[in-house]
Amino acid sequence: MSMSPTASVSNGSESAAKRRRTIGADTNGSSASIQAAASSTHIPKRGARACTACRKGKNRCEGDAPCRRCQLSGTPCVFEKPEKKNITPAAAGVNAERLSRLEGQYLVMQSHMIGMQSSLDRILSVVQGQAHSGPMFPPPPPSQAVGRPFEEDRGDKFPPLPGFAPPPHKYATYGIIPSTAASSEDESEDTLPRATLNAPIEALQGLANAAAEAAAVPSASAPRVKKRKRAEPIPRNAFPHVVEKGLVADSEARELYNIFFAGCHLFIPVFDPLYDTYESLMERTPWTFDAILAVAGKIRSGNGPLSPTFYKCLEEAQGIARSSLFGPVVRKEAVQGMLLLAAWSTNGWLPSGHAMRMALDLGLHRALEKLADDTGKQRTQEEERDLVISARIWLCLYWFDHQMSLGTGRPIVLRDENSIRHCRLLLNHTMASPTDVRLISQVELIAQKTQIYETLAQMNGQVNHNTLAFIRRATIALEKWYNECDELHRQTMDENSLLRKILAGELHYAKLWLVCVALRGVSWDKMPFEQRELAFQAKDAASGCLDIFLSSPEYRAALRYAVHDSLVTAAFSGLFLLKMASLFPAELDLALITVQVEQLAQLLSDVAAERYALTLRIMLANLRRKVGLGSGIQTPVPQAGPPPAGFADMVVTPTSYVDPNHPPPFTMEELGFGPGDRNIVIPAAIPLWLQEQSLNDLGLPVNGSDGIFLQIAGNGWAGDFAPMPEAW
Repeated sequence: MSMSPTASVSNGSESAAKRRRTIGADTNGSSASIQAAASSTHIPKRGARACTACRKGKNRCEGDAPCRRCQLSGTPCVFEKPEKKNITPAAAGVNAERLSRLEGQYLVMQSHMIGMQSSLDRILSVVQGQAHSGPMFPPPPPSQAVGRPFEEDRGDKFPPLPGFAPPPHKYATYGIIPSTAASSEDESEDTLPRATLNAPIEALQGLANAAAEAAAVPSASAPRVKKRKRAEPIPRNAFPHVVEKGLVADSEARELYNIFFAGCHLFIPVFDPLYDTYESLMERTPWTFDAILAVAGKIRSGNGPLSPTFYKCLEEAQGIARSSLFGPVVRKEAVQGMLLLAAWSTNGWLPSGHAMRMALDLGLHRALEKLADDTGKQRTQEEERDLVISARIWLCLYWFDHQMSLGTGRPIVLRDENSIRHCRLLLNHTMASPTDVRLISQVELIAQKTQIYETLAQMNGQVNHNTLAFIRRATIALEKWYNECDELHRQTMDENSLLRKILAGELHYAKLWLVCVALRGVSWDKMPFEQRELAFQAKDAASGCLDIFLSSPEYRAALRYAVHDSLVTAAFSGLFLLKMASLFPAELDLALITVQVEQLAQLLSDVAAERYALTLRIMLANLRRKVGLGSGIQTPVPQAGPPPAGFADMVVTPTSYVDPNHPPPFTMEELGFGPGDRNIVIPAAIPLWLQEQSLNDLGLPVNGSDGIFLQIAGNGWAGDFAPMPEAW
């Protein structure tokens, strides 16, 4: 109810002043006049009815100076006097109009509440009548039974949704005690508290809980409506995991768990291996447990056929995820499960957004602030661990969601930097995880990249002296970030450790990304000297990033566990070098660049990252066409074997496509594959950024990676998945 207290407060202060003057001037007045003054319906302002000390402590004040609380504590009892405002006739008319409008809104809301009350009465009567006639929700039909793996129906038709109904939780604030204090900086004491605004909703929740409890009452006794508690224990898990359902053997599940924690947790540092053990995850969160097994099943298959275990685990995890769209989320581990499904998918924008809103609904964004609270409040070990886990989940989700936005050109939804300002508290905490140092580095880097992106977006692609000066300052800031974070890594890791190599690669890619965003839309073949120097600085950054990928055995071995963001880092560095070689063939070592990019493409193919490997092969074919004959360089095209299954829809027979107005389409031999019946790549399937007419465009497209890399069928999971609607 959007009622403003302005009118009632002003009228209340005037009536309170009149009442005090009347009582003070005529102490022998009639009792009737005193009762009339005391029965005023107006409420005085806070400053008039409570002293400063009571108001700051949010304590009840008697309203007389000095109050009893101040007398007992020896505190000076001071009442602030509100300023008197002269209300003009025009303002009075506006207030009257506003009051009339609020009264109308109140009447409308009152009618809605009456309607909802009657609806709940009908629901309660139906529930009481069905309490002994059977369950309210019948089991799903056999066609929608839980546990039907995708391999049973992999035709063109999407299989029916499994029976993952929303969990039968009561709608309440599980484990959360509502606070009457201001819940944010924009909610002061003079506004209506949110608890007041939510009171009708909480009343409806109480009625819904009463209806659920009435359904379980035996018919011999009258239905009892218990008083709703302010905080309720978290209910048990509504869904069993794949081992409990008998879909995956325990030994195989342990194998997949070990695969995941052999490297995946380094790229999504949201777990603590010492706490998130196999048994602990299985018991606490079947959703996250199934998602871990699905990711590990995909990694175990490599670039070979996907196993039935992968399909079963993925179907179970996605089924529970679908139920969370329309049911209450009561566990922070649910955010972990949704984050995993988003991180290892090329279409992770929607699930990451849902995970962000789940975290906000659970209040995870306040965990760091509570950890930083040094008021001396003692917390139990369980409460402390809960805050640490919540803070870790929030930081990882904050980084991933911002990275998704910057990487795909979409707007950043959450802009609350206050929720991450205490992030380094995790590093020195007794419950810190070994991967927290990487998590903090990612969060601080994405915060800097967000500021860089927003600043460059305001320049609208104009490259002037201010732009170049900002790029130099941003480069210095990125190097400072790297030096500080590398020092944090150095305390527990040697120079060749994987996390320090990843950190160095992120520095090189951040410098490359900075230049490509700043010079977006610039004609690179007609650049002045300063812009040309920036282009070669970006080339050096791309070379440094590529060298780390190819020269570090630890990094090469870890790519099989990497999320798509890390694969984009490697692939875009190779693409940028190929475009620079196309623009400046006389100033770069073409033979060295082509060999390095071919090695990277093969490395990506070995880890089933065909979307990025094929993109590199197309750009290599473009470079060979443009400079191969003219420069005298005849680099042999390696034979990469048969094309991947997801590439089949992009090739046609040579006679089915002829267009003399465009460059000839690429053949499978040019891309490194053996000849076949369908030997021509469809030009429309190649993004514009990769085509010959765009070779002089080194800037990032507006839609980021979506406008650079091929779109291979599979919804982010390469393999023999049946075509699925994009909603799933």
